[in-house]
Amino acid sequence: MQQLAAIVASTQDAIISKDLSGTILTWNTAAERIFGYKAEEIVGKSIYTLIPPDRESDEDLILERIRRGERVEHYETVRRRKNGSLIDVAITVSPLFDNEGNVIGASKIARDVSERTLADRSAHHLAAIIESSEDAIISKDTNGIIQTWNQSAERLFGYKPEEIIGKPVLTLIPPERHHEEDTILGKVRRGERIEHFETVRRTKDGRLIDISLTVSPIKDRTGKVIGASKIARDITDKRRAAALLEEQAQRLAALNEELERRVEERTADLRNIQTFYVHSSECHAILSRRPDGRFQYDEVNPATLNLYGMSREQVVGRTTDEVLPPERAAELNAHLEASLQANTPHSYLRKQGDSVVDAVATPIPVEPGQAPRVAVTARDISERQSLEEQLRQAQKMEAVGQLTGGLAHDFNNLLQGIIGALDRAQHRIQQGRASEADRFIGAAIESANRAASLTHRLLAFSRRQTLDPRPTDANRLINGMEDLINRTAGPNIAVEVVGAAGLWLTKVDAPQLESAVLNLAINARDAMPEGGKLTIETANKWLDERAAQDHDIPPGQYVSVCVTDTGVGMPPEVVARAFDPFFTTKPIGQGTGLGLSMVYGFVRQSGGQVRIYTEVGKGTTMCLYLPRYFGDAGEIDAATAHEPDKGFGETVMIVDDEATVRMLVSEVLKENSYRVLEAYDAASAMKVLESGQPVDLLITDVGLPGSMNGRQLADAARVRRPELKVLFITGFAENAAVGNGHLDPGMAILTKPFPMTTLANKVREMLG
Repeated sequence: MQQLAAIVASTQDAIISKDLSGTILTWNTAAERIFGYKAEEIVGKSIYTLIPPDRESDEDLILERIRRGERVEHYETVRRRKNGSLIDVAITVSPLFDNEGNVIGASKIARDVSERTLADRSAHHLAAIIESSEDAIISKDTNGIIQTWNQSAERLFGYKPEEIIGKPVLTLIPPERHHEEDTILGKVRRGERIEHFETVRRTKDGRLIDISLTVSPIKDRTGKVIGASKIARDITDKRRAAALLEEQAQRLAALNEELERRVEERTADLRNIQTFYVHSSECHAILSRRPDGRFQYDEVNPATLNLYGMSREQVVGRTTDEVLPPERAAELNAHLEASLQANTPHSYLRKQGDSVVDAVATPIPVEPGQAPRVAVTARDISERQSLEEQLRQAQKMEAVGQLTGGLAHDFNNLLQGIIGALDRAQHRIQQGRASEADRFIGAAIESANRAASLTHRLLAFSRRQTLDPRPTDANRLINGMEDLINRTAGPNIAVEVVGAAGLWLTKVDAPQLESAVLNLAINARDAMPEGGKLTIETANKWLDERAAQDHDIPPGQYVSVCVTDTGVGMPPEVVARAFDPFFTTKPIGQGTGLGLSMVYGFVRQSGGQVRIYTEVGKGTTMCLYLPRYFGDAGEIDAATAHEPDKGFGETVMIVDDEATVRMLVSEVLKENSYRVLEAYDAASAMKVLESGQPVDLLITDVGLPGSMNGRQLADAARVRRPELKVLFITGFAENAAVGNGHLDPGMAILTKPFPMTTLANKVREMLG
């Protein structure tokens, strides 16, 4: 027993015993050396004193295995010294049994493996550096036999390690260069280093490549050379570039010779410049600046004389003030001065009678001390401008053709749905099967609503829709749409809404803004077929003169609403056409091509601008810039569809030249207890209004036949009946007819087509 205690005390490994609760019972000298605790400091304390918190679960598992009588061998882990530092240890834990075979504790042998772990890590790190190097790193013995081979060597020469290790390095060297290897090995054996030696080597597939070699001797601990390390870098492209530069230098030399030859030819041509000057169809004149600061013609060609309708005697030698009217002379002098000040050509357009002249003033180099000189060249571009205008008109007609063609296609489809469904519904009713007509009527209503949506998009694109702008909090509007946008985007797209603190108000048609944001969100979703992130962000923007010019809107304060995706992005040719009507990159049947054009039309009509920021493969940001509203927010109501309240016998006059519209409006008003008067046009309506009959509300179309439209009718009626309320209903979308959206108190507007419930609610609201 005494001998055993001596062994425990003298061993280099820590030997510790503990009970089943983890309390330390014995502690040898090696344990004190490894962990820093004396026996009297640690015996009786928990084994967890030595264990970092993140490793306590490991000790729990060890104790559990000991309680089952199992042994844990050579388990490498981390333990904590008295001074708080961590060491790597390998432990073996064995159960301790009593005389009856019951487990009463455990013995633990712990060996410090920190130095070995550090060496392993260092070797692993060195190997990782070699493997990740962009250069080929190879080692060989003193006989030239390859010993190691990294990934870059495999990539450069084409051989896998198992194909090349153990073979002579001459495998990589063309036969005519074998002598180079003899020289290299000789220097390596003498302990010499070879740096940046440029040569040629052969790859596995037989190609020859240019490389730069650095070879260093490898020595053992006694200093004996036992091999060499070789770093090889591919310089094929470098040599090719050098050869190309040499070729270009030769070409430049040849070009220089050619240039000198041409200069000699041009010098000869300049001797005959007067011929060109006289016969040119363009206007040429050289003006020199006199000491008094005035400009004077020195040389003028016939085309210039013809342009001004003057003789040479009337022009040559006289000042601009003497030749031209005062305002024309001042204009020309300003352009000449601008050219001289900038010392660059200065272009400008001007009218000359019925012609448009494109002129360029160019400074002429002069000798020091000479007066500055300016050459002026002018061309009559009237014919060219006429041709350009004809081209623009042709392009407009092409766009109109594209628009009407797409519109006709979509409306024909929708009309087919409406007419076909109503035909079937009528057929079922005639057969006495009226209960089966509902689904056909529903289909007709759905197609009609889609046609209405298409019309609104077209009007938005043309910027002629009737808007109902009100003070709008964009943050509140977008937050209210977040659930809808999330459902629209789908589960594989993360939606983030970032609302600016203290966001300004903007005055817009809120439903149209909702529609615009939803359109942009749908486009963003479609640009991320594999999923991604969709961000909707608001901000306050103050655009100065330069920023406003870049955005093509007046300077001032704006509210921005930006929708950003991480999708495929758009190439420049798609960005250029993004707002064109019926232009779409989606497959046939998956998009009308009116979404972005509607957004653009709505924003421009609201006094704002749309901008696209995109990069192919990196996503797109679509930003709406809307003018800031400086008034109070007021009430922002959300219209809800509900059954209308009944009237109280009030009298409503409906004026519309479409009999079907009058019939439908009259029907719904009568159902809601109103007294209804009808008129075909403004003239017949005025007879009723002048008769003295009571009229509580005038409902009128904006576009009426005859000499008086709906707005003019309302104004005339209010002269006689100042308190008369007026509801405009229009499908014509002529904002000018209702005052560019500025309605007087007691006036409101509904855009056709509209649900009859909406009309009844509006009537009750106005008469309320």
